[in-house]
Amino acid sequence: MSAIDFPPAKRSMSDGSALSLSALAAIFWGTNFEATRVALEYLSPWTAAASRFAIAAVAIVIWLGVSRGINFQVLKRNWPAFAVLGVAGVTGFNAALFLGMQSSSPVTAALIMGTTPLTTNLLDALAQRRLPKGTAIVGMIVSLVGVAMTVGAFSGTRFSGGDILILIGSIGWSLYSIGCRSWVREASAVETATWTMVFGAFGLVAISLFVGNPVRELVQSGSVTQLLVLYMALGGSVLAYLFWQVGISVRGPAATSVLFNLVPVAALLVAITFGRMPGWQQILGVFVAILGVLLASGRLRLPGCN
Repeated sequence: MSAIDFPPAKRSMSDGSALSLSALAAIFWGTNFEATRVALEYLSPWTAAASRFAIAAVAIVIWLGVSRGINFQVLKRNWPAFAVLGVAGVTGFNAALFLGMQSSSPVTAALIMGTTPLTTNLLDALAQRRLPKGTAIVGMIVSLVGVAMTVGAFSGTRFSGGDILILIGSIGWSLYSIGCRSWVREASAVETATWTMVFGAFGLVAISLFVGNPVRELVQSGSVTQLLVLYMALGGSVLAYLFWQVGISVRGPAATSVLFNLVPVAALLVAITFGRMPGWQQILGVFVAILGVLLASGRLRLPGCN
């Protein structure tokens, strides 16, 4: 879930295979919200977030070492940036997400996070003192209308405190993505993701140890909750990121980014599977928000908008 630019890679697999892996990454992210909802019934937000990213950080460091080797010069050169970005983008973002999920629904959370690429592009345009394209502005407005429909804002329901927290986390992730491009020097996207995840995991673990006893809490939570945490760490973090990277390296950022629309759709389908049938307004809101993303990304064009 990042706007980091990826260098082109050799096409070692077909477009179809890369497309399938990218779609699977989006589905992992979408189902992660439901897994989070269930895990939070037995774990505190800090324990759930710290456990997920402690496992994910170890796994991605091992993967980096085996697949590419660890370049300690990259870490030495960039560790201040990695530390700041990790604490802001991983610790802060996931604190907002897990705390927000206590009162927000998985579908709404996924939909709010689904607008993150649009927020990133708009903030990036403002940082570079250039006006966003007309379609980007229209797409953002349409997406926000879709989010409002999903939470029931037009029928009198107000955004919950959890929704606001997740929105703040989404903005934080956008700033993290911009910071990765601006502050990190001579590091690949995989190295940036790995080391920011490590520093972010340290932050989450430190806070969880300060406010409670995460080890005891996790041990007492039961095997189902422990499996959900493992799924969030390996499926919803490491594999999702790596599969998404494959899609970008083979098919390009533009062709891959449209698949991010599957995140709220996957969250919606999982909610239905668990027997929580959303209302027609919530379902319509999801697709209105996706329409906004497509407009903003240039996949759909409006007459007169450049």
